[in-house]
Amino acid sequence: MDTENKLHRALNAAITQVLRPLFRVLLRHHVSFGAFEDLAKRAYIDVVISDFGIPGKKPSISRASILSGLTRKEVQRLMSEPAESAAVDREQYNRAARVLTAWTRDPEFVDARGEPQALDPQDGSGSFAELVRRHSGDVPVRAVLDELLRVGAVRRSDDGKLELVVRAYVPQRSAVDKLEILGSDVSDLIDTIDHNIEHGDSDPRFQRKVMYRNVPVAALNDFRKLSGEQAQALLEQLDKWLAEHSEPSPPDPPHQPRARVGMGIFYFEQRLEPDASKEN
Repeated sequence: MDTENKLHRALNAAITQVLRPLFRVLLRHHVSFGAFEDLAKRAYIDVVISDFGIPGKKPSISRASILSGLTRKEVQRLMSEPAESAAVDREQYNRAARVLTAWTRDPEFVDARGEPQALDPQDGSGSFAELVRRHSGDVPVRAVLDELLRVGAVRRSDDGKLELVVRAYVPQRSAVDKLEILGSDVSDLIDTIDHNIEHGDSDPRFQRKVMYRNVPVAALNDFRKLSGEQAQALLEQLDKWLAEHSEPSPPDPPHQPRARVGMGIFYFEQRLEPDASKEN
């Protein structure tokens, strides 16, 4: 078997592995294959136009049709219809996360022990309103507060002050929020793997996992606790470094190149079926 065929077989096997858990989510939420197919077509065209254009030339329907394998009529339909954008949702996620991070890092909003203080929601030095204005750009204070209350990251105490409940912006209630994280986090992982396939020899990005088979189920709770504690500690260290090196928004000086950067960690487990051959 030649190299090209081996690559195609490996890619097909990888795609099947990626799609199985994705299709499980889609089926659970009653998304038909036809609806998925339309989304896939639109994503194909978006990528063709944004990532595979010819420098200096306007994207054409003919080129998009050739690269995607879709008909010119289909490409024209997809290019003319407005696509739903998650940009606003991602920005909401980023701004809310910045506020929570600052609440645990900014000296004005922590006590002598370095713990987040309860904050007055109104204007004034050391208030929640000041925290939001300082760390979330021009988003209305009320909008940030409503979002953090909604996901359970903040609560009101009996005296009306706001208390930090969790140190990370992780939606606690809404399936919509969690599905948005499915899109953003999985795409980041695939982007990293794609980068390493293309540029791993010269510019590798860190992407590792530790995994053992045949771990007794009775040990899982201990590993969940251990991995959660150590992963959280590492992420807090990295968060502190990023916060210290983050530029203001808008950047100063203007037009200074900036990048979106981060590190993701996730836990996984899969219960294995007993091996019947070993039981006989």
